[in-house]
Amino acid sequence: MKKFQAEIDVMPKKEILDPQGKAVTGSMKNLGLSEIHNVRIGKHISLEIDAENEEIAHIKVDTACRNLLANLIMESYSFSVKAV
Repeated sequence: MKKFQAEIDVMPKKEILDPQGKAVTGSMKNLGLSEIHNVRIGKHISLEIDAENEEIAHIKVDTACRNLLANLIMESYSFSVKAV
């Protein structure tokens, strides 16, 4: 078995309202940073996987994202896997 590190980003889909992002966008204006707009807030997940190879590690991370880490109705995800 080899160890792999996955870095996962889960973000609200573009067509879904992001109230937290809207609030941060408004705060940027209050801080004099009006050139920053359309803020979207998501989550970043880092995890380790024991797998025989990178392809299997990739499949396991994708399964975890689809079944637990992301709500596919409202969120999209992307990830990278590398050997450690």
